[in-house]
Amino acid sequence: MTVPETTPKTLTAFQKLSDAEEYLQFFNIEYDRDFVNINRLHILKQFSLLIKEVDKAFPDVSESEKLEKYSLALEEAYQVFLTSSPLKTKLFKVFQSKPKNFISLDELTKKTEGK
Repeated sequence: MTVPETTPKTLTAFQKLSDAEEYLQFFNIEYDRDFVNINRLHILKQFSLLIKEVDKAFPDVSESEKLEKYSLALEEAYQVFLTSSPLKTKLFKVFQSKPKNFISLDELTKKTEGK
C-alpha cells in the first residue's frame, strides 16, 4: 500500500499503516528503498520501542504533537541503522542469547590475559 501525500495526518490513519515504507511515506521521511528492504524489521522494532517511550513520557499531548513525536521517533529508528548494525543493537532475542557451549574470542582473550 502506498500512502498518498493527501492522507490526513491523524492517529486513525497512522494506526492503519503496516509496513516501513508506509510509515516513512506517511511522515514524509526520505529513505533508501534498498536500505529499508535490508533493515525493515529492525527499523520497525526500534520504532515500536520509541513509540512506547513517547506514549509513556507524553500521555496527554495533542494528536498533532504525538504524531510529530512519532515522526521524530521513526527518523531516529531509521538513523540508528545507518550508523549501527542489527548485531550491535541487539533488538531481537536471537541477538541477545548466547549458546551454552560457546566461548567468544573476547572471553578467551580475557582468560589468557589474567594468567
